[in-house]
Parts: sequence; C-alpha cells; structure tokens
Amino acid sequence: MKAEAILLEMVRRGRPLSWMQRLSLIVRLSIPSMLAQLSYIVMVYIDASMVGSLGAEASAAIGLMSTSTWLFGGILSAASVGFSVQVAHLVGAGELRKARDVLRQALAATSVFGIAAMCIACAICPFLPGWLGGDESIAGMASEYFMIFAFSLPFMQLNRLSGSMLQSSGNMRVPSMLNVSMCILDIVFNTIFIFPTREVTLLGHTFTMYGAGMEVAGAALGTALAIAVTSLLMSSYLCFKSKELALTQEKVRLRVQGSTLKKAFQIGAPIGLEHTIMCGAQIASTVIVAPLGNIAIAANAFAVTAESLCYMPGQGIGDAATTLVGQSVGACRKDLTRRFAYMSVGLGMAVMTIMGLVMYLAAPLMMGIMTPVEEIKDLGVCVLRIEAFAEPMYAASIVAYCAFIGTGDTLVPSCMNFFSIWVVRLSLAAVLAPVLGLKGVWIAMCIELCFRGAIFLFRLVRGRWLDRIR
Repeated sequence: MKAEAILLEMVRRGRPLSWMQRLSLIVRLSIPSMLAQLSYIVMVYIDASMVGSLGAEASAAIGLMSTSTWLFGGILSAASVGFSVQVAHLVGAGELRKARDVLRQALAATSVFGIAAMCIACAICPFLPGWLGGDESIAGMASEYFMIFAFSLPFMQLNRLSGSMLQSSGNMRVPSMLNVSMCILDIVFNTIFIFPTREVTLLGHTFTMYGAGMEVAGAALGTALAIAVTSLLMSSYLCFKSKELALTQEKVRLRVQGSTLKKAFQIGAPIGLEHTIMCGAQIASTVIVAPLGNIAIAANAFAVTAESLCYMPGQGIGDAATTLVGQSVGACRKDLTRRFAYMSVGLGMAVMTIMGLVMYLAAPLMMGIMTPVEEIKDLGVCVLRIEAFAEPMYAASIVAYCAFIGTGDTLVPSCMNFFSIWVVRLSLAAVLAPVLGLKGVWIAMCIELCFRGAIFLFRLVRGRWLDRIR
C-alpha cells in the first residue's frame, strides 16, 4: 500500500498522526495536484506563445475572451465541488457505497449542467466581444474562439467532476498524469491546427509539416480536443478502475435523492455564485483595460497567464487541504481538521513567497516566452513585478478557502471574496487606470489580494468555520 494511502487510512480510523506524518501527507497529496496545475499552466503558456507569434491582434482576441472562459470554467468546477465534498466526507467515514451513490447522481446532474452551459455560451458568443469593449479588428476572431470553446464545455464539466471525485477519494496521481497528457495533446493539436502546412527542419532533416492554418480558431480547437480526450480517459478510470469509487462494484440503478442534490446545491451554489461574481469582476476589469488599447489587453492577458505559474503551488496545496479537511470532517476529527488547515495555509504561504521572488526576477523571461512584441513584453514585466509582492497573502486566501470548502463551509468565504474583489479591487482600478494605465489596474489587484489574504487568515484563526463539525 502506498504511503499516502496508509496515512489516509489512519485519518479515517481515528489514529493519531505526528507533525511529520501530517506534513508528509499534505506534501504527498499536494505534489501530484501541483503537477496537474503545472500541466494546465504549461498548456496555457503554449497557447499564448503559439498565438503570440501571430501578432498583437491575435493575442488581444484571446486575451479579451480569457475572463469569460474562466467564468464558465469556474461555474463548472462549482457544480463538481457540490458533490465531491460529500464524497470526501463519506470516504472519510468509510461509507464507500453511499459515496458511489453520490457519484452516480453527480454524473447525471452535471452532464445536464454542462450541456446547459454550452447552450448559453453558444447563444452569447456573437455579442460577447462587443459587450467587453473589444475593438472591431479583433471581434470576429474573439467570437470564433469563444464559440469553439463553448462546444468543449460538456467535456470540461466531465473532466472537472472526474478529477475532483478522484482527489476526494485521496487519488491525486491519476488526475495529475492525465492532465499532463492533456498538455502533450494540446501541443500536438495546436501544432496541427494553428499553423499552415510548412517546411520544418529538425536535426538537419527537412520535412513537410501538415497544418490547418486556422490561427486563433485553431488554438481553441486544439485545446478543446485535448480536454475531450482527457475527460473521457479520466471518467473511464473513475467509473471502472477506482478502488473506492468504481461503479462496477455493485449493480444498482441510478436513484436520485433530493437530499443529495439539495446538499450539492447548498455547497456548490455559493461557490458558483462567487465564481460568477469574481469572474464578473474580472470581466469588468477587462472592460476597464480594453480602452487602454490592444497592447494593454494583450499584456494584461499574458501577465495573468505568467502569474498563474506562481500561484500554481497554492492551488495544489489547496486541493490537498480540501481532501484532508474533508476526510477529517467525515471521520469527526475536529482537532485534526484544524491542524491540517493551519499547516496547509502555512506551507502555501511559504512556497508562494518563494514563487513571488522567482516571478519578480524571471518576469522578462516569462513574458519573452509568450510574445515577441517588445511593447507587450515590457508592459507585462512591469505589472508582474508589481504583483509579486502580493503572492504570500494570495496564498493565504487560496489555501484557507480550500480548507473551508472541505468542511462544506462555502457561503461566508464566497461573500468575503465578493466584497474584496468588487469593493476593493474594482474601485481602486477604476480610479487608478485613467492615471497610471495598466500599471494602475495591477496596483489595485496587489492591494486587494493582500487585503483578501488578511481577512481569510483572520477567519481561519478565529475558528468559527469549525462549528459545523460535531
């Protein structure tokens, strides 16, 4: 039995864990999740660098749509979390049959949800670039990109659900491996669809490389296909191979239980609303940036992509915190729940402090990978170095939020995120952007992230989020 499986079994059986065992478990569960996050970020980097070679307008077209794609992705994740938190609690309590019943209902409910999201996205895609204030020169490319993205949403929903279910059961490795494969598939598909047929020289040999020459649309199609293939592989493993959750372990019909759906809604709805509100704020931020010109739009999008490399460890540790806190809650171990939360937040802040320093020093290299346009690169470097100072407190908000999710406590943290980004960030951005341009927008973001981290740390230490554990 793997070491993390042994330690998780100790959590479920109520056995004591030493400080080193708790740290080992957090690290063991975090690393595969970090690799999964890294693979996704590398995929975004690849998209950005490939499209960046096509010029500023192509980059701006994707940058204009980025916040809207995050909005839909976040809502799909919220639909998954509503069920996966229940599974984590049931696995922690050793009630695996009930966990599989929840999984069956989750697959049915989220499939309908993913298709509904696709229909909504398709309906708004002709109008979205105009709503966001994009220039007419990029509106057509942006709309086409978003339309292709819309058709991938049912597969993205399946991928998010399958990954979160496996993680809730303690299996971080399979989602990580499959997400790495998604990155590789994205490279292959992008190479085929973005660029035209051309002569390529490799190791002294010249050969013809087939290409569809679809440019911006090709980037969307390549990513969509990579997501589709990965989602099918991950859901197949979940349903047929998972030790805890494989649905083949008993033959039962799907039974929709109102209590399960109600609890999923109670957990997921605040997260979905929070994602909607926060991504709505990101869209509002895009509207603030759009009048600054295509250079600012592209620099903003590339800088957001570059920064994601730095908060990737925080997301990975946060995923581990959700799993460990969730299973500790299921095992009715309140003290262990608190210890896992504190240790995860501390580790996340330490790691992201280092990543912030790396981002400050490596900003020119990070931006240079994604765009050859000097104006975009220089502006991106400047705003990245502003943001580097916020990384420790950003880590506090990310990991603490994930720990709260593990207990099923989502409403208050979602309200905290709403207040922070809408009242603090957007107010400051609206004041500073006309004076300082894109730099002002990122100064506002830096201040807001520090504020958000502070309020999440206060709530973590206060301890009222533990009241639901009996």
